[in-house]
Amino acid sequence: QVQLVASGGGLVQAGGSLRLSCAASGRTFGSVAVGWFRQAPGKERDILAAINWSGNSAYYAAFVKGRFTISRDNSKNTMYLQMSSLRPEDTAVYYCAAAADANWHSRLSDYTSWGQGTQVTVSS
Repeated sequence: QVQLVASGGGLVQAGGSLRLSCAASGRTFGSVAVGWFRQAPGKERDILAAINWSGNSAYYAAFVKGRFTISRDNSKNTMYLQMSSLRPEDTAVYYCAAAADANWHSRLSDYTSWGQGTQVTVSS
């Protein structure tokens, strides 16, 4: 089991950038896929991006492709989400999660360990 703690959220102006981090504990972080998700008030949780165990294969939702970049550093047990060209509609609670196996998945149900979430607010 992987325990995850997300950080790096905050208030940013539209057009700005922000980098989220997710620190993991547990021996299996380096062997499982991880992903970033977000949930706005009154909306479902959506996947944003996912990356496989080694970091050489990633998935992006269409609405963040070209603006968000997922990465990981297994030596530091940490994953990242670099966000740029932020828009007010990007305002949400952002979550990191780990899957049970090595390859990335695009379905929320494939992720078994979840961080606590970090708030991102983009002002217009």
